[in-house]
Amino acid sequence: MKNTALTPIHIQLGAKMVPFAGYNMPVQYEGVNAEHETVRDGVGVFDVSHMGEFLLSGPQALDLIQRVTTNDAATLDIGRAQYSCMPNATGGIVDDLIVYRLGEISYLLVVNASNIEKDWCWIAQHNTEGAVMENLSDSYSLLAIQGPKAVEAMQSLTAIDLSNIKYYHFEVGTFAGIDDVIISATGYTGSGGFEVYCKNEDAEKLWHKVFEAGAAYGIKPIGLAARDTLRLEMGFCLYGNDINDTTSPIEAGLGWITKFTKNFTNHEALKAQKEQGVTRKLVGFELTERGIPRHDYEIVDTDGNAIGIVTSGTMAPSLGKGIGMGYVATAYATVGSVIYIKIRNNQVAAQVVKLPFYKK
Repeated sequence: MKNTALTPIHIQLGAKMVPFAGYNMPVQYEGVNAEHETVRDGVGVFDVSHMGEFLLSGPQALDLIQRVTTNDAATLDIGRAQYSCMPNATGGIVDDLIVYRLGEISYLLVVNASNIEKDWCWIAQHNTEGAVMENLSDSYSLLAIQGPKAVEAMQSLTAIDLSNIKYYHFEVGTFAGIDDVIISATGYTGSGGFEVYCKNEDAEKLWHKVFEAGAAYGIKPIGLAARDTLRLEMGFCLYGNDINDTTSPIEAGLGWITKFTKNFTNHEALKAQKEQGVTRKLVGFELTERGIPRHDYEIVDTDGNAIGIVTSGTMAPSLGKGIGMGYVATAYATVGSVIYIKIRNNQVAAQVVKLPFYKK
């Protein structure tokens, strides 16, 4: 198992550590619900240094990104980021990722920790025109500073006006006395804030400066368990749960990042899906009875016939009810449809709802 540069600090703070994507990661500190509430109402910090970072540069970098991702990276200005995914050749998704345009011909791709090696090989396989590729994953640390008080709490650490960084925009500059930090408003919680990238050797200094600056705002460290409940309340997909090598972006409701203004891997098959429709769709649902839906629970109709599968589920701390996401037959995907989740052989009623679950 790998450690992040901050693993000793998490252990010192008494975090419950678990293996996650090959890394020794903090899953919780004081408890999921308390940490979830800290981010919704105040400011919390996640160590997400396990994420992968690839630098693609040179005259052929954009062409390579265009061929391996579904979104249109040609629309990115310097200082902009874009959510995208990499389709495979059989209709599924290699990974979802964020593409940052750092300069005229340089881009940063941030990928999921569990897929670093797979993604690197996939992109390299398509790099037939000689774009320069650098895997920076083991050299960089990443903190997600999230919550409605994040901007105010962190402003003393930089001359950059943090309130001016719009969603999916970023700045590169000095933060906490560290040069060349990427400050990015690409959060995964739905409660505002930003993420900061720095070299591993600066990570400990960054952590301590962030907690000093945020002390008056009640800043706390947050584990991966609360990150999961926060993202699920927003209806954000998690790779390995809601999307994988067998789910298409059209089925997953990611048509909005699938642009047919260019050619990319398997674009013709995905375009046909978009035009002709799909047999299943990823939906959000809320339980209308007591219960907690979990990953891989069966979804059935009134008569108990299987119509789908739960991909993510939890008791939503902000809502006080069971929520989940899952694939269902298209006939049951309309908002308002009544479906049932098989929980310990009981059929627990639920209703398909419009995402996100949590509305500020």
